[in-house]
This record gives sequence, structure tokens and C-alpha cells, in this order.
Amino acid sequence: MELAMIGLGKMGLNMTTRLIGGGHRVVGYDRTAANVEEAKKAGADGASSLKETVSKLKAPRIVWTMIPAGKPTDDTIQELSELLSKGDIVIDGGNSNYKDSIRHAALLEAKGIEFVDSGTSGGVWGLKEGYSLMIGGKPEVVETIRSIFETLAPAADKGWGRVGPHGAGHFVKMVHNGIEYGMMQAYAEGFSVMKAKEEFGLDLAQISHIWQYGSVVRSWLLDLAARALDEDADLSEIKPWVADSGEGRWTVFESIDLDVPAPVLTLALQMRLASRDEENYTARMLSALRNQFGGHAIRKEE
Repeated sequence: MELAMIGLGKMGLNMTTRLIGGGHRVVGYDRTAANVEEAKKAGADGASSLKETVSKLKAPRIVWTMIPAGKPTDDTIQELSELLSKGDIVIDGGNSNYKDSIRHAALLEAKGIEFVDSGTSGGVWGLKEGYSLMIGGKPEVVETIRSIFETLAPAADKGWGRVGPHGAGHFVKMVHNGIEYGMMQAYAEGFSVMKAKEEFGLDLAQISHIWQYGSVVRSWLLDLAARALDEDADLSEIKPWVADSGEGRWTVFESIDLDVPAPVLTLALQMRLASRDEENYTARMLSALRNQFGGHAIRKEE
């Protein structure tokens, strides 16, 4: 099967490499020419524009997009709607908001073009381990491109599946990332508590490896924590600033809309926001209030 990969960042390049290794022909396009060259080194056919990309595919065409959510994806879907023909398929494998995916499906369907949203997890490890794919779309359309998902997944029958109609794939991926926020926060807090118990002289890297076997809290995230601690037990080279991709906050918004309490996910998101506040006016106000009502000592900037 042949398809185009639009967006050749690290993940898009790795997916392209995995697809080519699985026997698929891939036409790669990215606004950054150097990324297209990297894809060509991996065996892809390169293109310098969306129009050229589409022209290099045989009908029915399959186009997989791996680009940032929001306007970049909106613009790309709009342009593809004008370049593709009835029966062609667009797969959005990025982290789009599921509401945008429902809108994109309607836009393309009006022109007879099929749409599939594929929540994609695996990060930089996907090339080796395979990708977890949460797919939304028509059953018959997903079935026609099954071999693509089987190639990208950890195994042909593991780690992927159609979870519902248009938008469902990105909805499930959104919740997946919300859960990820909570899990990461729990690990971070636990290791922080152990680090603070200085009189025990705990070796956090050693503990992380102990937990990898037989422990209830063992997971791939723990494996990654162990790797990070092996490299730098104090994490001294890392600035305490944590980004969020947007999906964590979308999950929190959705929980509010659905009247479903999600305190762990919400607090995990709030902690990421707190990490970016170098001024930390909130903490300064808390300290000032404690001093005002109780005469508690405050520390002043030097």
C-alpha cells in the first residue's frame, strides 16, 4: 500500500521509516526541506508541496498528517480538500482536538473524501516498540487501510483498534494523555518525597529498578524514570519547567462539561502550569499572608 506522510518531525520520520520497513511506499512532505531529505534517506519519495505530494500518489490516495493541532491542521485539511478526489482518505495522526476532527470529517465528507482520526502514542520509542493507535472513523474505511495500522502498531493484532466514529480516536487519545499527566505527577511526587528523606541516603535509581519487577507501580513510565535517574540522579541538568500539549487541559475541560470529577488529572495539569511561574506570585502571597496573621518568618530575595 502507498500513502503520503505530511509532517516529518521526529515522530513523522520514525513512522515513515517503520512504514517503509513494512513494505509500504511513502511520499514524504514537510515545510522544512531538510526533513524531506531525511525521509528520502529512509527510502521515501520526497515532495516539495502538498500539490506535488498528491500528484505522486495513485488513486484512491491516502494522506496521513502529523502536524500541530489547530490552525496548521485546519489549513492542511482545507488544502487537501481542494486537491484530493472522491474516495481518497485523509488520516489525522496528530493531537487534534476531537471536536476539530468531527468538523474536518464533515468538511471532507461533503466532497466525498473519507476521514480517519488516529490518536497516536509512542513518542520517540515508536520506531522500535510500535505505536498505540486509537482510531475513529467509518468501520469499512478503517478496514481498507488496516495494513497501515498493523505495520505501525506493536503487532498486527495488538496496540491498535477502531474505538468509534469520527472524533472518537482523538477523544480517547485526549483522555489517554490526561491519565498520563496524573501518572507522571504521582511518580514525580513520590521520588521527590524520597529525595527529601536525606538521613536514609536513598539511592533513587536503585529504587526505581527494584520497582520495575513485581511492583504494583511498575510501568513503561517507571522504566523511563529509571533511565533518567541512571543518567543523572539529581536531575541537575533539567530546568523545572513542564510543558503541556493541550490534551491534558482538554481532558479537564471535558470532565467539567460531563460533570465527571477528575481531581487527580486536574491537579496534575495545575502543577504543570505552576512549574512555569518563575515569579510564583502565588507562593509569595501565601508567605506574606502567613507573616501577616501569624508573624511567621519570610524569606526575602537576595
